[in-house]
Amino acid sequence: MKARLSWICHGPTEANRKGCFPDDEPLEAKAAQRAKLPVARLATIDRVWTAPALRARQTAAILGPDAILETALRECDYGEWCGKSLAELHESDPESLALWMTDLDAAPHGGESLSSVVLRIGEWMGHHLHDAGHTVAVTHASVIRAAVLHVLQAPLAAFWTIDVEPFGMVEMTSDGRRWQLRFPRMVE
Repeated sequence: MKARLSWICHGPTEANRKGCFPDDEPLEAKAAQRAKLPVARLATIDRVWTAPALRARQTAAILGPDAILETALRECDYGEWCGKSLAELHESDPESLALWMTDLDAAPHGGESLSSVVLRIGEWMGHHLHDAGHTVAVTHASVIRAAVLHVLQAPLAAFWTIDVEPFGMVEMTSDGRRWQLRFPRMVE
């Protein structure tokens, strides 16, 4: 039995474009029209899980109406930084921003640490190791980074070396014992 898991990052938002910590903002107005999700590769979907944020639910709706809300796939809680830009924090509180970027156990914003996100997503993946068929998880860049770190058993510091763009996709497979990254052929 082989399980397949496709992680899809939500589409672009104004917060993405402005370099802001997300709040519960919607997709940009034309994001759904510009969506170039690899639908052919996703043709045999058995289930779609989505993070609860509006931008994730709107992205999941592009795949169809039957997405299952999964709170474990939620974005990192950025606490009092929600809605603030990196530039603004660099000006007003550079020490806290630097601490957050160098110590993934830190949560100077009063929310969730990035190491907690990695742990949460690793646990979620462990619970779905034996799911049959093809699962799509629509979520956030931070969550997909956490999933990649978990699969590679990479150090937390590698979090910042993974770039996930809006509408980006990462694929994984499971043989029931572990998850592996999957790099599919462009042409089937």
